[in-house]
Amino acid sequence: MAYYIADGWRAAVATAGIVSILYAGVFYRYVRNTPQGATYFSPKKLGPMEVTSKGDFILYIIMTMPIFIAMAIICWRLSPSGVALLSETTTYLIMAGLGAWFIISSINSYRFNKDNLKNGVLELHRYKFKQVALLDLAYMVTFGSEVAVVSMFPLLFTTEYGYSPAKAAVLAGFFMAMNLVARPAGGYLSDKIGRKKTLMLTVVLSSVGYLGLSQINPGWNFWSIAIIVVFCSFFVQAGAGATFGVVPTIKRRLTGQIAGMTGSYGNVGAAGFLLVNSFFSSTIFFTVICLSCAVVSVMIFFFLDEPKGKIAEIMPDGSVQLIDVS
Repeated sequence: MAYYIADGWRAAVATAGIVSILYAGVFYRYVRNTPQGATYFSPKKLGPMEVTSKGDFILYIIMTMPIFIAMAIICWRLSPSGVALLSETTTYLIMAGLGAWFIISSINSYRFNKDNLKNGVLELHRYKFKQVALLDLAYMVTFGSEVAVVSMFPLLFTTEYGYSPAKAAVLAGFFMAMNLVARPAGGYLSDKIGRKKTLMLTVVLSSVGYLGLSQINPGWNFWSIAIIVVFCSFFVQAGAGATFGVVPTIKRRLTGQIAGMTGSYGNVGAAGFLLVNSFFSSTIFFTVICLSCAVVSVMIFFFLDEPKGKIAEIMPDGSVQLIDVS
């Protein structure tokens, strides 16, 4: 639509907006918080994420830093040093605001978790925040790299490869279209063969896919490039699905917050990888993502715990329910 009619991009964006609004109504009408008969567990109180040990609190603060750094990168890209949509004064004010926001957020997180840090938490109700941190990193190199690649693909293939806009859009479309199959497949395999194994395998093969993309050049024919694109895309998006296959197994009442933080790391990855693309060639861009995937896969292998056994949640009547996560 965006290519074949006048002002097609406006029509495409408007159509997407209309469909989204209509689907929002359908979703609200028919989707439940939980399956029929299941209990909906929510955080004990609203606020920052609950952690259950001092080490986890430190790791939580460390893992919130890249989120603010990503926003600072976007601000810098809009500053006079980038596309000049923001004035220098506005840029400094936003940067200062982000710094203050991080400090206030950290203080509020400490206040929120003060009792847990001072008095401790029963072993039954503890969870390991490292699980969340590893999922953040996995989503950063999967969905984050996907957003970055789709953003730069059209310009790469039109300027460096001499493809027409339609032909370049086809390759970008190949990368996105795999999402329809690959992301559900990642979740399905996570259920069937194990969550850690699936996540590690998909991230490793994503690294292989990006290694392949780092080798392409204008001398390659279209279909050879397309095969590499489809291979890489499948495992990148399967990795994103496998990441969210682990999220509900960590702490049921915090699932929404864990999912939100994990999802935010997609933006962290996109901002970071596109920053690399701004300064270096596409070969280096793909190589950086390849190495990032490799490093994260090693971290998953050594530090991610395979979900097993049961997690405990408190029912509305005060009783404890054990939920099987194996």
